[in-house]
Amino acid sequence: MNVVIRTYTSADLEACRALWAELTDHHRQIYDDPTIGGEQPELAFDVHLARVGPDRIWVAEVNGTVYGLVGLIVEGDEGEVEPIVVTAAHRGTGVGRLLLTRVLEEAKTLKLRFLGMKPVVRNQDAIRFFYQAGFQVLGRVELFMDLAPSLGRTWKGGVALHGYPLKY
Repeated sequence: MNVVIRTYTSADLEACRALWAELTDHHRQIYDDPTIGGEQPELAFDVHLARVGPDRIWVAEVNGTVYGLVGLIVEGDEGEVEPIVVTAAHRGTGVGRLLLTRVLEEAKTLKLRFLGMKPVVRNQDAIRFFYQAGFQVLGRVELFMDLAPSLGRTWKGGVALHGYPLKY
């Protein structure tokens, strides 16, 4: 498979929206919450594009078809990989690794001090991927409080940080 990693162009809009929707659907499944991302989750890509800019988004293309995308948010001397998504049919083929390599190259070019990633806690495949790629320093923790428990969300247990049991 001949994968080309290139900078996003406006012709990639629909493909990237579809990838964003696919990522949102995956989050809906692992959290058993069909409300994640709203009714048109693909439009969140447009918001991300406006925030990050097309120069900081790259796509993975095979034979003219976009199968993955990655973005880089830069704030000062820190960067965040957001998002990284490869269509389900092409996961495990090295496309994600190529996209991440492109972001790492850009981070080094920009002389960033840190590069972070915020995978959702239930996305164990993503956590394993990033861990294997070298993301092994815990920089920040984001804690939530469920303000609408009446919606019946189910939280899993079994994670602890500094001795404090947490749910995810």
